[in-house]
Amino acid sequence: MFLAGLLICSAFITSASAQANVKLCWNRGSDPIVAGFNLYYGGASRVYTNKISVGPASTLTVSNLVIGATYYFAATTYSAAGAESALSGEVSYTVPAPAPGLQLGVTPARQFVLTVAGPVGHTYDIQATRDFITWTVIGTVTVGANGSFSFTDTNAPGFSKRFYRTHDTSP
Repeated sequence: MFLAGLLICSAFITSASAQANVKLCWNRGSDPIVAGFNLYYGGASRVYTNKISVGPASTLTVSNLVIGATYYFAATTYSAAGAESALSGEVSYTVPAPAPGLQLGVTPARQFVLTVAGPVGHTYDIQATRDFITWTVIGTVTVGANGSFSFTDTNAPGFSKRFYRTHDTSP
């Protein structure tokens, strides 16, 4: 029994709350003895703490992966009688942090309120400019347990135009 190449087909983060998914796929091959596939994965190379029996499918989405963690994946084939092949080659995937989402609102007093979504515990400098050349840090905030923070620029009414960006300063 033979399993040709395990691949990461796609990966996506479903929210800023430290949950991500990765879709794996492989070539079924044409061996009539193959009844299905088992996917193994874990947090260390060749140390698989999780097993998912996939049946005859040639794709699987693994959910609830932790942002920033590296996962290692390998697969086997099995026959109807239960005989299992050797493990396939291993692929690894490090779940990236999502790009922070940014929303901008304005209060009746013309103060700008920036709401940013990002990984819990990450610290961001809030920077402002009028010319896109000189950026000034106008505040520093840390993402709370809800996955976001709000920052109010109380000096905004003093400028005819002002642009903002965030910079992740977390290690």
